[in-house]
This record gives sequence, structure tokens and C-alpha cells, in this order.
Amino acid sequence: MSTIKQIQVTFDCADPTRLAGFWSKVLGYVVPPVPEGFATWEDYDRSLPPEDQVVYFACSDPSGVGPRVLFQRVPEGKVVKNRLHLDVRAGIGLVGEERLATLEAECARLVALGAVHVRTMLADGENESCIVMQDIEGNEFCLD
Repeated sequence: MSTIKQIQVTFDCADPTRLAGFWSKVLGYVVPPVPEGFATWEDYDRSLPPEDQVVYFACSDPSGVGPRVLFQRVPEGKVVKNRLHLDVRAGIGLVGEERLATLEAECARLVALGAVHVRTMLADGENESCIVMQDIEGNEFCLD
């Protein structure tokens, strides 16, 4: 019997604070409050010596239901397609034209946040269509 109660999804990235900010807006998650005396986390990070600057940054589901998402700075950039990706499920319970309209509207919202629309994949089944996107650092995810 498993003792695992929760999972955390971790992204390697170049800018943990920026990517956490993006994903918190996508998912409706929250980030920790900015330290007193600073307007943004970026301002706080820039105030620190390089060896103390943010290496990890997380956002979490305010309801406590969804997994925490952690972003960790790594020196190498993204080179190839992700082996694992998130499915952002905006069209659950919807079918046909209503589903596609909902996905397209959500795609437009995410593009306004900095995401990139890669392609729309229309499938034979009414619940199988999805939109492939990339976040602000090029990580692929599906809107379905």
C-alpha cells in the first residue's frame, strides 16, 4: 500500500520566479507574498547577491487540491521536446462546437499571458481535440 499523499510537479527552467508567475495565472494558483519592502519577487531577487538569488520558486492551488508546481533554475536551456507535459483541462464535460469554442477562448487568454499556440489537433472523437501550446520558456503543454 502506498503512503504517497500528494505529488509535486517540478520544471527545470531559466527563470523560476517568472515561470511560476506565468503558471499561477494559467492555473489560478497562488505564489508566496512578496517580501516587505519590495514591489515584485524580481525586485527582491535582484537585491540579493548572485549566490543567494532564487533557485527555486513554487506556486500552489489555493484550495489545496491540485499539486504544488515547483520551478528550479538549471544552467542548461531546453533543447528538445518535453518527455512529460501538463494537460490543462479547460474543456472537461464539453463536446463538439462548445468544447472547441471554450478551448479557443482559453487559448487566446493564455496567448495574452505569453504562451504560444503551436497547433490545434482536431480528432474524430468529440472529446479528443486539443490545442498544443508552449509556455514562456518553450515547455509544451496541451489545452484539452
